[in-house]
Formats: sequence, C-alpha cells, structure tokens
Amino acid sequence: MNYSETLDWLYSRLPMYQRIGGAAYKVDLTNTHLLMEMLDHPESAFKTIHIAGTNGKGSVSHLLAAAFQRAGYKTGLYTSPHLVDFRERIRIDGEMVSEAYVVDFIARYRENIESYDLSFFELTVGMCFDYFRREKVDIAIIETGMGGRLDSTNVIHPEIAAITQIGMDHMKFLGDTLEKIAGEKAGIIKRDTPVVIGRRQAETTAVYEAKSKALNAPIYWAEEMQLPHRSTDLIGEFQKENVRTAGAIIEVARELGWKLPEEAVQDGFNNVQSTTGLRGRWEKLNDAPLAIADSGHNADGLKAVLQEMAQTPYKKLHWVLGMVNDKDVDAILKMLPKEALYYITQAKIPRAMPAQELAEKAKKQGLTGTVIPDVRKAYQTALRTADKEDLVFVGGSFFVVAEVL
Repeated sequence: MNYSETLDWLYSRLPMYQRIGGAAYKVDLTNTHLLMEMLDHPESAFKTIHIAGTNGKGSVSHLLAAAFQRAGYKTGLYTSPHLVDFRERIRIDGEMVSEAYVVDFIARYRENIESYDLSFFELTVGMCFDYFRREKVDIAIIETGMGGRLDSTNVIHPEIAAITQIGMDHMKFLGDTLEKIAGEKAGIIKRDTPVVIGRRQAETTAVYEAKSKALNAPIYWAEEMQLPHRSTDLIGEFQKENVRTAGAIIEVARELGWKLPEEAVQDGFNNVQSTTGLRGRWEKLNDAPLAIADSGHNADGLKAVLQEMAQTPYKKLHWVLGMVNDKDVDAILKMLPKEALYYITQAKIPRAMPAQELAEKAKKQGLTGTVIPDVRKAYQTALRTADKEDLVFVGGSFFVVAEVL
C-alpha cells in the first residue's frame, strides 16, 4: 500500500473516536499494554512529559516542545486529533513523521493490528512511541487524547505530569461533575513524580491533593509559583494561562536537571507556530474581511474565544458554525452572540450534527442565519457576503476548522 491507501485502511478498519464517537472508546488499557509488549516496550525508551486537561493541553504541549527544541534537545511531540494531515500527530523538532514510516509501520504490524482489534488511537500511540524510540529523542511531550486514567498514552512514566484547566466535556465517559472529570485526568499522576496543576479550581483541588499525597507525587500549583514574565506568539488572552502553566513545567524540569536557558525558553514561546507547526488556535485566514478560525469546541473553550472576539474590532460578525452531536449543543448555543449572521454547516464525519438540526436548535436560541451543509461553501459564502470591515469566524467544531484549513 502507498501512503494514501494506508490512511484509507486506517480510517476504514479501525474505530476512530473523532469520527464515530463513543463506539470507539475503550474502557481499559489492555490493548495498549498488549501493543507495547508486541513492540518491545518503546514507551520506556525515552523521557516524557505528560499533559492532560480539558482546555489548553494542546497549546501547553506545543509551548513546551518549542522551548525544549530551542534549548537544543531533540524533541518529540504527540498531539491529537489532526487538522489536515494525519502525520501532524507525530512530530520531532517540528517535522511530521514521514509518509514512508507510516506505510512501513502498518505493513510490518498489520496482521497483529487486526488480530488485536486495536482502535485508531491505540495504534497511533504505538506508532508514535515506536518512532520516537527509533529516532532516539531526548524528550517527548505527550498530550492525552481524552481523560487520562484510561487514555492510551497513560502507559508512560513521565518526568513530569501536568493537568491544565478542567471543564465540562466528554461527560458521557469522564463523569458529569468537575470532581469526577478531574479524577480521570488525575490518573496520569505517577508515584514519586512531580505534577503541575495549571489552574486551582474549587471543585478539583481536593482531588489532585489526595491523588498526589497517595502517590507521594510533589504537587505544584502554577498560579502560585514565582515565574518570570513570558510572552508568546500564540494569540488570545486565554494563552496567558497556558504560558504560565508551561512556564511552571519548565521550572520543575529545571529542578530535575534539564538545561533550559531563559533565552531559549522565551525564544521558543515567541516562535511556537513556526517551531512546532501548531495551527487552529485563533488562526488568521484572511485580511479583508478579517477571517479567524479557532478549534475551541466546548463551553470553556468558546468562552475564551468570545473574550478574544470582544477585543477584536469589526463592524459585523459572520460565524461559520458547525458542531458534533455528542456535545451539550444547547448550552453552547446560548453563549453565542445573537447579533451575528450564522452560516450553519456540518463537517464530513459521522459525529457531525446535521446542519438542519443545528439550525433548528440555533433558531430556538435566537440565532439567525442560513444553512449551507458544505463547510467550504459556507466559508466562501461568508467571505463573499462580509464587508471588508467585518469579521468572519470559523468555529464550534474542531472538524469544521479542519475542513476550512
């Protein structure tokens, strides 16, 4: 198989949570442990930092990768999902894994993959760890997919664990309270291993303190640490918290002996996008009219987007809106500005809420617009309709942003 055929096989043969939702969710790590054994335990061959959280974990992961790269370390970065190319998930020093490696890995292990009944995410984690071992990375920044305790990445024993802000998302799997969700995220905390908490929240503090005490894991609260002021090229007021969290992890890493000169850290933070390839975070797509895409897709993520939008001058707001059907759609729609003109659409994935259904829900919340099921057509229509002084925003679903990009 060539690369395109390999991807077709991956997407068609393996259950993928991003596309189909809950049917792809595994309730334990049995398969991942079997896969690691089959691969001769690549997860133990390199040092890691493990990042979980509801919002911010992707940005924090990229900030850290940029800092370690600029400090001269060969740095692996595992994130999910991808926006445009599957290989975005697996990078070393900002470069995506090669197509040839992906094809070769599947060719080598296809028979085992089929016999183990692996999910898409389990396989991707195994591929990533095998690649990082082969390429002998100095450090790998590993972002969880969903949750933490049962996430396939949770077979590593990191140098540092970190948990960013917790919000109400994936409640069907992680729990219907912040305490329960935090309990799942806290599953990445390991014995005698420092853990950094990005935000102290009343509902989650006791959860983290109890877990860290039980495992003798030193706990660091990023908000309470004395950190130097650091800027970043990541746009948005909400990135200040992510910079603080990443900065706290940097300080703990220094305590562990990692050589991270302040000049290199600041250089990395100021050049995250060019260093790591990060996309989809308040990303500018067009100048006149100004068009912005952001992959925030839950209540807390969209709250941050709306705060940034309030700081952006424009005459009228045009919003290309799509959502997936397993979110609390009504709660999110209540947050959205009623004065905007909406172009209601749906991504080409089974989880996408049908555009007409979303439009009916939006109408009940006082939102007005037009239904254009094709994402790209919706975006192009918004660009043509908007005046030069208007703002065109693409958001509501990671997958709507991905199709526009």
